[in-house]
Amino acid sequence: MLNSLILGTRGSALALAQTELTKAALKRAFPSLSVSMETFITQGDKKLDLELLRQPSGGKGLFTKELEDALFERRIEVAVHSLKDLPGNMPPGLV
Repeated sequence: MLNSLILGTRGSALALAQTELTKAALKRAFPSLSVSMETFITQGDKKLDLELLRQPSGGKGLFTKELEDALFERRIEVAVHSLKDLPGNMPPGLV
C-alpha cells in the first residue's frame, strides 16, 4: 500500500474545499496515509472572461489540462475536480 499520496487541485475556493474533503475522507479510511496537496493555476484560471463560455467546449478542459499533465508526469497521483470543469471525454490513460 502507498505511504503517501499527492492530490492535485486548482486554487479556487470550491476546488480547495473539495480537495480538503477528499483528503479528510482518505485519512479516515487510511489513518497512516500521508496526504498532501499541490495547487495548480490552470488556463481557465488565467483567462477569466466570458469568452471561455462562448467556445464550442464551453470552456471544458481549460480547468483540467495542467492537472492531467501532472498526472501523466507522475507529479501527483490524484486530481480532484468539480464535475462541471471536466470535458465530456477523458484523455486516453485517465479515468
